[in-house]
Amino acid sequence: MSVFIWNLLSFLVALGILVTVHEFGHFWVARRCGVKVETFSIGFGKSIWSRKGQDGTQYTVAMIPLGGYVKMLDSRVEEIAETDKQFAFDHKPLWKRTAIVAAGPIFNFLFAIFAYWLVFLIGVPAVKPVIGEVTPHSIVAQAGIEPGMELNTISGIKTPDWESVNMGLISHIGDDELPLSVTVADELGAPREIVLDISSWSFNPETESAMQSLGFLPYRPAVTTTLAMVSEGGAGERSGLQVGDTLLELNEKPVTQWQQVVETIRDNAEQAISVTVLREGERLSLTLRPDSRKVADDQQIGFAGVAPQTEAWPEEYRFDMQYGPIAAVGKAVEKTGQVIDLTLSMLKKLLVGDVGLNNLSGPISIAKGAGTTADYGLVYFLGFLALISVNLGIINLVPLPMLDGGHLLFFAIEAVIRRPVPEKVQEMGYRIGGMIIFSLMALALFNDFSRL
Repeated sequence: MSVFIWNLLSFLVALGILVTVHEFGHFWVARRCGVKVETFSIGFGKSIWSRKGQDGTQYTVAMIPLGGYVKMLDSRVEEIAETDKQFAFDHKPLWKRTAIVAAGPIFNFLFAIFAYWLVFLIGVPAVKPVIGEVTPHSIVAQAGIEPGMELNTISGIKTPDWESVNMGLISHIGDDELPLSVTVADELGAPREIVLDISSWSFNPETESAMQSLGFLPYRPAVTTTLAMVSEGGAGERSGLQVGDTLLELNEKPVTQWQQVVETIRDNAEQAISVTVLREGERLSLTLRPDSRKVADDQQIGFAGVAPQTEAWPEEYRFDMQYGPIAAVGKAVEKTGQVIDLTLSMLKKLLVGDVGLNNLSGPISIAKGAGTTADYGLVYFLGFLALISVNLGIINLVPLPMLDGGHLLFFAIEAVIRRPVPEKVQEMGYRIGGMIIFSLMALALFNDFSRL
């Protein structure tokens, strides 16, 4: 299956789940508030499956899977009989209408907690955030951080794994300081408290990670010069290389690091390279002619279809983030709260200009994320669903007409002035909100295409 099809299918599955959760929130609360629900639709456009339930609701799956809706009885939309007004949305008390509209985003947050609960219940392999490399004169180097230190907290929030570290770092984009604590191997006592001066921090997420831009990389086991993989039909196999071969020389130059192999192969596309290997105690001489691959700016680089062995992870660095059914609930709530805080922080910084609009991502980036996490396994896909569900919930609460937050804003005004906001004002608000939303969508799509 091609990467495109896999990403697309993963995206549709993720979107279908999240849209169903969101719309079910509106549906479930509406029914309990005595509102008649005429249609529950996943997707827009022509129906590809439809069934009328005993409750009188038409359940539909439509052709365009980019959203969904719940159509409730509403006298503002259509003329209804006097006896049916008691079941109409617009004839319900303000608190019931507010609950119905707020239910969609709330169900998104509840689903995120459920997804993270499953993640922590199943368990996910993780490694401790031990620093492997520090760039001289970088921000972290100037603060005294050294290889071998383990990151314990960022802004007082525990960072047991690298995902937590990355979230903590990103939440400080646009700030002047970044407080953290570290522990040093074989050093007794409380963790060291360090405050990074990030007033001059320049971070471009399209070209580097937050860690790289601050000047450090995670610890990774050493990469050897012994081959762990030789692709079938690749240049390496055609040259006679085998799994288990140890590379000793390339073009008669001794090989001590795998990076030398990478650079030599990359710089010699379709050019002969003399290779000396150690195989079962014997030295063998081979000739490797790397295949050619085109990258950015029409540059040709070589590749051979080989990969190295790495040394084993130290056992003390590895652990499974797994908890019992009760403990997993607390962890799931905590994780969801952290994601909500991060999302709100990034929205605020987007509005004040601390984060550029070029960081907005659209459906193409989300589809890539869905495909990648689905490829890694169930727990990673569940984590992705939780992350997007939180974002969907928060975005829907933004006080823009056309979104749930816009309806809630009108309800708040109604509560103050003691009467509904005039329909002409609401209609104008919907038009303005629609223009803003579609403009942001267009910008997000533009950013997606520019990253391809």
